[in-house]
Order: sequence, then structure tokens, then C-alpha cells
Amino acid sequence: MRKAQRKAGRGAQRGAAIISALLVVALSAILVSGMLWRQQVQIRRIENQRLLAQAQWVARGALDWTRLILRSEGDTSAGITYLGGVWGVPIAKTRLSDFLGQIGEVRAQQGAATYLSGSIEDAQAKFNLRNLVASPAPGVMQLDMEQIGAYQRLLVSLGVNSQLAKNTAVQVRASLAQSATRFQTVTSTSGTTSTPAIQGGATGGGFTDKPGIEDGDDSAAHAPLQMTSVDSLLDVPGYTPEMVARLRPFVTVLPTVSAVNMNTASAEVIAAVVPGMSLSSAQAFVARRQTVFFHNVSDVQLALRGAGVQSVSIDPNELDVNTNYFLIHGRVQHERAEVDRTTLVYRDALTHTTRIVRVQDQL
Repeated sequence: MRKAQRKAGRGAQRGAAIISALLVVALSAILVSGMLWRQQVQIRRIENQRLLAQAQWVARGALDWTRLILRSEGDTSAGITYLGGVWGVPIAKTRLSDFLGQIGEVRAQQGAATYLSGSIEDAQAKFNLRNLVASPAPGVMQLDMEQIGAYQRLLVSLGVNSQLAKNTAVQVRASLAQSATRFQTVTSTSGTTSTPAIQGGATGGGFTDKPGIEDGDDSAAHAPLQMTSVDSLLDVPGYTPEMVARLRPFVTVLPTVSAVNMNTASAEVIAAVVPGMSLSSAQAFVARRQTVFFHNVSDVQLALRGAGVQSVSIDPNELDVNTNYFLIHGRVQHERAEVDRTTLVYRDALTHTTRIVRVQDQL
């Protein structure tokens, strides 16, 4: 009996030792697998960061190439920007190695997994909300009633409440309180730029519970953020996301006041900026423009008269045939990384050199 009990005890001890060993092995396997998983995740994160950085550098190179196109087009277009120009040709989704192979790059095959696509948009084909505020003298910012009237006509044609035009102008003036370009006058496409000396903000005193909303609040202690895109309209009371989506194809926000390019503007914008012109007349105007573009303001005036607008006097600071501001839309797909980039570029009217105004990435 004693021998049988001793054998049973030894068997129980062996079973407990085996179970303990199995538990230790299982726990070690769990810890090791967790460490390997975290290491794999970290490696994947580093790879994603590397791919994203490479995609951003490719997007930067594509932007430089696009700026070169704008400069070359400016050198050969004799001060005219029209839809038939080289800048207006979009780039379909194309493999980067195809571009590199055309220039004889020896490492062209390294771009076989990278794709480019994009387009250039004339920013001055839209109504510039910055035009709602004029600077007739250094240190003075006032609402431009003619431009407010044009914006009202645009709102009416798009089915939006026209009363929002005045509120938008007040918001733009208030948001310019601390802007370095708040007293920038019209940048003429003829090559002359007048920039008065930047002085202090608008004078006045007092505090308000609604800064920048009422007509006299643009000198209050707090001002709204400067408008940089159409989405900034959501900060103006009365606008809804649906209204902003409806206005997006026809409205923009540029750093300075600018003229509307009659060679590229849509019928809705033309009908808004030309007093006395109906939308149907503007559509006929745009249809005739498809056969021949305008070389100067005189051509525009003759075409407007042909469209039924008899008494029209064109201010080159408001209507022109050339463009300084362009929106460059680019998309880069580099393996798993994707970069959608929109860049606002300014092209000088005299030297045709380009400068980047702002960049917005959607990763």
C-alpha cells in the first residue's frame, strides 16, 4: 500500500510539473508573439511614413513641373489666359516611370508603382470674395457696393439668399483686420502692382458680443479668422453646408482683389459681374467664346455688345483676359500612400515667375 501511495504521489508531482511547464511555455509564447506583433506594427508604421514622405516629395516635384508649365505658357501667350492653353490640359492617371523614361532617367523603373494625375484651374474664373472689400486709401477698408451687388446677383442665380452678400462683405472686412495684405490694391494683369504702405488696422473703439458680424464691429477687440477658402463661409451666419457646396464651383477666396478672366469664367459668374446681363445672354456669350478667345478688353466689350449688353464700360481691374492666380490639383499614389494636394500659385504678370501662396494636403 505504501509503495502504491508513493508511486501515486510521484505521478501527481510529475503531472503538476508538466502542467506548470506547459503554462510557462504558453505564457512565453504569448509574450513573444505580442512583442513580435508590436514590432511588426512598428515596422509597418515606419514603412507607411517612408512611403508617405516619398509620395509628398513626388507631389512636390510634380508641383515644380506644373509651375514650369505655367511660366512657359506665360512666356508664349502674350498676356492671355484662355481655356485652350497648355495649362488647361489635365493629366490622367499616369505611371511615374513613363515620365522618367521620356527624359532618359536611368532609374525610371523605380517609379513603376507610383501614379500621377492632376489639373490646373484658373482661380480668377470665379468670383473672388476678397473683392467685396476695397482699400481706396492706405489704412482704409470699406465695403465695395458694386462688388456686393455682383455677389448678390450671383447668389440669386444660384438660388441662395441674396441678403447674405452684405453679411459676407462685413465678415471679409473683419477678418482682414490683422492681415498683411489688407491694404493690397488690385494686382493688374498688365503688370502694374500698387501696394500702399501697410499701417495699423481700422481705427475705432468699443467692444462687442458679436465681433465682426455687425457693420461697425470690424475694429473690435476680437476678429474672425481670415477667410482662406470657400469653406470659411460657414463662419458667416446664414450659410449652410449645402449652400457652400452650391457656391464652390463659382466662388473663391484669393489673398488680394483680382479681376475676373472673361476667357475662362462661367456664364453664372459673367452674368453676375456684368450689370444688366442675363444668364441666358451670358450662356450665349460663353458658347461663342468656345470658337475664339479674347485677346484684350476691347474684344470683350465688342462681344458683350453682341450679346445684347449695349451700355457697358469695362474696368481692367474688374474684367480682364489674363490670370495671375491658379489652383493646381494633384494626386500621387505611391504604393499604399496617397497624397491629394491643392496649391494656390501666383504668376507674376511681367516676369511670369510663380510663387506658392498656400498648400493644402488631404492625406
